[in-house]
Amino acid sequence: MPQKKPKIIVAVSGGLDSSMAAWLLQKKGYEVLGIFLRLTSDDVQEEAARKVCHYLNIKFYPINLKSRFKQKIINYFLGAYACGLTPNPCIKCNYEIKFGELLRIAKELNINFLATGHYVRKKTTKIKNKIIYRLFRAKDKSKDQSYFLYRLNQKQLAHTIFPLGNYLKNDLKKIAQKNNIPYFQKESQDICFLQENGRIIDHKIFLQKHLKLKPGSIKLLGSNKVIGEHNGLPLYTLGQRKGVEIGGTGPFYVAGFDYKKNILYVVSKDNLKALWKKEFRVSELNWISGLPKFPLICQVVIRYRHQATECIIDTNKKNKNQCIVKLKKPERAITPGQSAVFYNKDEVLGGGIII
Repeated sequence: MPQKKPKIIVAVSGGLDSSMAAWLLQKKGYEVLGIFLRLTSDDVQEEAARKVCHYLNIKFYPINLKSRFKQKIINYFLGAYACGLTPNPCIKCNYEIKFGELLRIAKELNINFLATGHYVRKKTTKIKNKIIYRLFRAKDKSKDQSYFLYRLNQKQLAHTIFPLGNYLKNDLKKIAQKNNIPYFQKESQDICFLQENGRIIDHKIFLQKHLKLKPGSIKLLGSNKVIGEHNGLPLYTLGQRKGVEIGGTGPFYVAGFDYKKNILYVVSKDNLKALWKKEFRVSELNWISGLPKFPLICQVVIRYRHQATECIIDTNKKNKNQCIVKLKKPERAITPGQSAVFYNKDEVLGGGIII
């Protein structure tokens, strides 16, 4: 008789991806337990996750992490903007909350494996009798989520399964329909806490509600000429055009900040070269399969859904906790606070925070 597969916990959200991850693992013989993380006050999504688990006849466990989520993710989001950075809270949430907490729960339940509905692939390589776990882009490049998972480490990957990595999302929809699997039809937004009364709100509205914003001068970059007034520096990001409300010739693009003097610097369409750079620094580095040899020739993605570009990475001799990224071609609006994720073709090598 075939050997019974072990128990596994699946992060269920009620959406198609996590529902299909649970169903696929069930078909492979795993004993699946569904864990729903209460991060916000989204009762509709929790009810959808409960229905999926009921339909699949698997146990459903809602875990309340609202307080920890607010402390670790929402406060980080607000604090980063207040300091002039443009954060990506989903990356931090994946590492600290979703994988961190779910693997902790799995250990408490004496369960060795966690599965999620992320579109990403995991492979193993054996080097000198040691298994190395490697992370790769998903088969469905349009849904690939590897950018968000570059902070995962060997210990986390050893206990994680990604059932959807070799599937196309459209194929999964067809399988779900054929098997009458219920799931929440609405696609989840990138930042789950940016909603109010069931509606998605712009991050600027959220910032205006939670931060003390101070208006100040807008000046042309390289000039001391005041050409307008901003509504608070955290409301602007590098390269932004929409929302920079200056009359006259325009349009104008955000080109820099002076937080000490509360000045927003902009450039006109005639000086857009100021927004393009070929070199930047990265800190808080994580290398998934171990520290590479430098200089390293690879590709870098400087924001989610951005086209990967060729680069050379080298150590920063002045600070061993940083690296210097030199691009083959200049890129526009390389934004502090965003993550730079390094790839070797489809393999995720690691990444860090742009400073």
